[in-house]
Amino acid sequence: MTLYHFGNCLALVYAPYHMAYKFSGISEYATFSKCVYAGGLYIFTQLCKMLLLATFFPDSDSAQLNGEYDVFMEILKATVDFADLLGLYFAMNSVPGKGHAKILTAAIGWASAEVLVTRSILLWVGARGSEFDWRYVRSCAESNVALLQHASAAALVWLWARSDLPRRHVPLVLALLVLAPYRALLEDGVGSVLSLSAWALLALRAAHAAGVGLAALGIYAVLAQQIGF
Repeated sequence: MTLYHFGNCLALVYAPYHMAYKFSGISEYATFSKCVYAGGLYIFTQLCKMLLLATFFPDSDSAQLNGEYDVFMEILKATVDFADLLGLYFAMNSVPGKGHAKILTAAIGWASAEVLVTRSILLWVGARGSEFDWRYVRSCAESNVALLQHASAAALVWLWARSDLPRRHVPLVLALLVLAPYRALLEDGVGSVLSLSAWALLALRAAHAAGVGLAALGIYAVLAQQIGF
Protein backbone atom coordinates (compact mmCIF):
# COMPACT_ATOMS: atom_id res chain seq x y z
CA MET A 1 0.00 0.00 0.00
CA THR A 2 2.86 2.35 0.82
CA LEU A 3 4.54 1.76 -2.54
CA TYR A 4 1.19 2.13 -4.32
CA HIS A 5 0.55 5.49 -2.65
CA PHE A 6 4.06 6.67 -3.46
CA GLY A 7 3.68 5.61 -7.10
CA ASN A 8 0.36 7.41 -7.40
CA CYS A 9 1.91 10.60 -6.05
CA LEU A 10 4.83 10.37 -8.46
CA ALA A 11 2.45 9.84 -11.38
CA LEU A 12 0.29 12.76 -10.31
CA VAL A 13 3.33 15.04 -10.14
CA TYR A 14 5.42 14.05 -13.14
CA ALA A 15 2.95 12.60 -15.67
CA PRO A 16 1.39 16.00 -16.55
CA TYR A 17 4.86 17.45 -17.13
CA HIS A 18 5.83 14.57 -19.41
CA MET A 19 2.55 14.84 -21.29
CA ALA A 20 2.93 18.60 -21.66
CA TYR A 21 6.39 18.12 -23.16
CA LYS A 22 5.44 15.17 -25.34
CA PHE A 23 2.11 16.32 -26.76
CA SER A 24 2.62 20.09 -26.96
CA GLY A 25 4.86 19.65 -29.99
CA ILE A 26 7.99 21.19 -28.51
CA SER A 27 9.73 17.80 -28.49
CA GLU A 28 9.90 18.12 -32.29
CA TYR A 29 12.15 21.17 -31.88
CA ALA A 30 14.79 19.14 -29.97
CA THR A 31 14.35 21.45 -27.00
CA PHE A 32 15.19 19.01 -24.20
CA SER A 33 18.57 20.67 -23.63
CA LYS A 34 16.81 24.04 -23.52
CA CYS A 35 14.41 22.70 -20.88
CA VAL A 36 17.45 21.63 -18.85
CA TYR A 37 18.93 25.10 -19.36
CA ALA A 38 15.69 26.70 -18.13
CA GLY A 39 15.80 24.42 -15.10
CA GLY A 40 19.36 25.51 -14.39
CA LEU A 41 18.27 29.13 -14.64
CA TYR A 42 15.53 28.39 -12.11
CA ILE A 43 18.04 27.04 -9.60
CA PHE A 44 20.39 29.98 -10.16
CA THR A 45 17.51 32.46 -9.78
CA GLN A 46 16.35 30.87 -6.53
CA LEU A 47 19.87 31.04 -5.11
CA CYS A 48 20.04 34.74 -5.98
CA LYS A 49 16.64 35.30 -4.36
CA MET A 50 17.72 33.47 -1.21
CA LEU A 51 20.82 35.66 -1.05
CA LEU A 52 18.74 38.83 -1.41
CA LEU A 53 16.23 37.71 1.20
CA ALA A 54 18.95 36.72 3.67
CA THR A 55 20.73 40.04 3.11
CA PHE A 56 17.83 42.48 3.30
CA PHE A 57 15.24 40.56 5.35
CA PRO A 58 17.25 38.59 7.93
CA ASP A 59 14.80 39.05 10.81
CA SER A 60 11.53 38.41 9.00
CA ASP A 61 11.35 34.68 9.86
CA SER A 62 11.95 35.29 13.57
CA ALA A 63 9.23 37.93 13.56
CA GLN A 64 6.73 35.44 12.13
CA LEU A 65 7.68 32.88 14.76
CA ASN A 66 6.83 35.45 17.43
CA GLY A 67 3.36 35.91 15.98
CA GLU A 68 4.11 39.19 14.25
CA TYR A 69 2.91 39.65 10.68
CA ASP A 70 4.13 42.68 8.78
CA VAL A 71 2.15 43.11 5.56
CA PHE A 72 4.55 45.68 4.16
CA MET A 73 7.49 43.36 4.79
CA GLU A 74 5.72 40.49 3.07
CA ILE A 75 5.03 42.69 0.05
CA LEU A 76 8.70 43.63 -0.12
CA LYS A 77 9.70 39.97 0.10
CA ALA A 78 7.25 39.07 -2.67
CA THR A 79 8.78 41.80 -4.84
CA VAL A 80 11.93 39.69 -5.05
CA ASP A 81 9.92 37.25 -7.18
CA PHE A 82 10.28 39.67 -10.09
CA ALA A 83 13.58 37.82 -10.56
CA ASP A 84 11.54 34.82 -11.72
CA LEU A 85 10.14 36.86 -14.60
CA LEU A 86 13.65 37.93 -15.54
CA GLY A 87 14.82 34.32 -15.42
CA LEU A 88 11.95 33.22 -17.66
CA TYR A 89 12.87 35.99 -20.10
CA PHE A 90 16.45 34.74 -20.39
CA ALA A 91 15.23 31.16 -20.69
CA MET A 92 12.95 32.03 -23.61
CA ASN A 93 15.67 33.99 -25.36
CA SER A 94 17.78 30.83 -25.47
CA VAL A 95 15.09 28.89 -27.36
CA PRO A 96 14.96 29.23 -31.16
CA GLY A 97 11.71 28.92 -33.05
CA LYS A 98 8.19 30.22 -32.75
CA GLY A 99 6.59 31.89 -29.77
CA HIS A 100 4.73 28.85 -28.47
CA ALA A 101 7.96 26.81 -28.49
CA LYS A 102 9.77 29.48 -26.50
CA ILE A 103 6.95 29.81 -23.96
CA LEU A 104 6.34 26.10 -23.40
CA THR A 105 10.01 25.14 -23.32
CA ALA A 106 10.87 27.79 -20.73
CA ALA A 107 7.75 27.06 -18.65
CA ILE A 108 8.16 23.26 -18.63
CA GLY A 109 11.88 23.44 -17.86
CA TRP A 110 11.34 26.04 -15.13
CA ALA A 111 8.40 24.23 -13.54
CA SER A 112 10.12 20.82 -13.73
CA ALA A 113 13.13 22.16 -11.85
CA GLU A 114 10.81 23.62 -9.23
CA VAL A 115 9.07 20.26 -8.79
CA LEU A 116 12.35 18.39 -8.46
CA VAL A 117 13.68 20.83 -5.90
CA THR A 118 10.55 21.36 -3.81
CA ARG A 119 8.51 18.14 -4.14
CA SER A 120 10.87 15.21 -4.61
CA ILE A 121 12.27 15.09 -1.09
CA LEU A 122 8.81 15.69 0.39
CA LEU A 123 7.37 12.74 -1.50
CA TRP A 124 10.33 10.47 -0.82
CA VAL A 125 10.25 11.16 2.91
CA GLY A 126 6.52 11.61 3.44
CA ALA A 127 4.54 9.71 0.80
CA ARG A 128 6.50 6.52 1.52
CA GLY A 129 5.17 6.52 5.07
CA SER A 130 3.05 3.74 6.43
CA GLU A 131 -0.16 5.81 6.51
CA PHE A 132 -2.06 7.48 3.69
CA ASP A 133 -2.26 11.27 3.94
CA TRP A 134 -4.21 13.55 1.62
CA ARG A 135 -1.71 16.37 2.05
CA TYR A 136 0.72 14.61 -0.27
CA VAL A 137 -1.96 14.25 -2.93
CA ARG A 138 -2.77 17.94 -2.49
CA SER A 139 0.91 18.83 -2.79
CA CYS A 140 1.09 16.90 -6.04
CA ALA A 141 -1.97 18.70 -7.38
CA GLU A 142 -0.36 22.02 -6.46
CA SER A 143 2.59 21.14 -8.68
CA ASN A 144 0.22 20.84 -11.65
CA VAL A 145 -1.25 24.25 -10.86
CA ALA A 146 2.32 25.59 -10.70
CA LEU A 147 2.93 24.38 -14.27
CA LEU A 148 -0.05 26.41 -15.46
CA GLN A 149 1.12 29.43 -13.46
CA HIS A 150 4.61 29.31 -14.95
CA ALA A 151 3.25 28.86 -18.47
CA SER A 152 1.03 31.91 -17.97
CA ALA A 153 3.92 33.96 -16.60
CA ALA A 154 6.16 32.93 -19.51
CA ALA A 155 3.46 33.89 -22.01
CA LEU A 156 3.03 37.30 -20.38
CA VAL A 157 6.78 37.92 -20.40
CA TRP A 158 6.98 36.94 -24.06
CA LEU A 159 4.06 39.21 -24.94
CA TRP A 160 5.55 42.14 -23.05
CA ALA A 161 8.86 41.74 -24.89
CA ARG A 162 7.14 41.96 -28.28
CA SER A 163 7.40 45.32 -29.98
CA ASP A 164 4.34 44.52 -32.13
CA LEU A 165 1.99 43.93 -29.21
CA PRO A 166 -1.23 45.90 -29.89
CA ARG A 167 -1.41 49.00 -27.72
CA ARG A 168 -4.86 48.10 -26.43
CA HIS A 169 -3.44 44.94 -24.84
CA VAL A 170 -0.44 46.60 -23.19
CA PRO A 171 -2.24 47.72 -19.98
CA LEU A 172 -3.66 44.23 -19.33
CA VAL A 173 -0.35 42.48 -19.97
CA LEU A 174 1.49 44.99 -17.78
CA ALA A 175 -1.06 44.68 -14.97
CA LEU A 176 -0.89 40.87 -14.99
CA LEU A 177 2.91 40.97 -15.01
CA VAL A 178 3.09 43.41 -12.11
CA LEU A 179 0.69 41.30 -10.06
CA ALA A 180 2.44 37.99 -10.88
CA PRO A 181 5.03 38.14 -8.06
CA TYR A 182 2.29 38.88 -5.53
CA ARG A 183 0.08 35.99 -6.65
CA ALA A 184 0.73 33.76 -3.65
CA LEU A 185 0.41 36.70 -1.24
CA LEU A 186 -2.95 37.71 -2.72
CA GLU A 187 -4.27 34.15 -2.73
CA ASP A 188 -3.21 33.56 0.86
CA GLY A 189 -4.84 36.84 1.85
CA VAL A 190 -8.13 35.89 0.22
CA GLY A 191 -7.94 32.44 1.76
CA SER A 192 -7.35 33.94 5.20
CA VAL A 193 -10.23 36.41 4.88
CA LEU A 194 -12.64 33.74 3.65
CA SER A 195 -11.26 31.09 6.05
CA LEU A 196 -10.79 28.66 3.18
CA SER A 197 -9.70 25.10 3.78
CA ALA A 198 -6.54 23.77 2.16
CA TRP A 199 -8.47 22.18 -0.70
CA ALA A 200 -10.58 25.30 -1.24
CA LEU A 201 -7.41 27.38 -1.34
CA LEU A 202 -5.99 24.98 -3.94
CA ALA A 203 -9.16 25.45 -6.01
CA LEU A 204 -8.73 29.21 -5.71
CA ARG A 205 -5.13 28.95 -6.91
CA ALA A 206 -6.22 26.79 -9.85
CA ALA A 207 -9.00 29.20 -10.81
CA HIS A 208 -6.62 32.15 -10.58
CA ALA A 209 -4.00 30.40 -12.71
CA ALA A 210 -6.64 29.38 -15.26
CA GLY A 211 -7.97 32.94 -15.48
CA VAL A 212 -4.53 34.45 -16.04
CA GLY A 213 -3.66 31.67 -18.48
CA LEU A 214 -6.81 32.21 -20.55
CA ALA A 215 -6.15 35.96 -20.66
CA ALA A 216 -2.57 35.39 -21.84
CA LEU A 217 -3.73 32.78 -24.37
CA GLY A 218 -6.35 35.13 -25.75
CA ILE A 219 -3.84 37.94 -26.27
CA TYR A 220 -1.34 35.50 -27.80
CA ALA A 221 -4.00 34.23 -30.23
CA VAL A 222 -4.86 37.77 -31.31
CA LEU A 223 -1.19 38.64 -31.86
CA ALA A 224 -0.53 35.37 -33.72
CA GLN A 225 -3.47 36.01 -36.02
CA GLN A 226 -2.31 39.52 -36.79
CA ILE A 227 1.30 38.72 -37.67
CA GLY A 228 0.72 35.18 -38.92
CA PHE A 229 2.90 32.88 -36.84
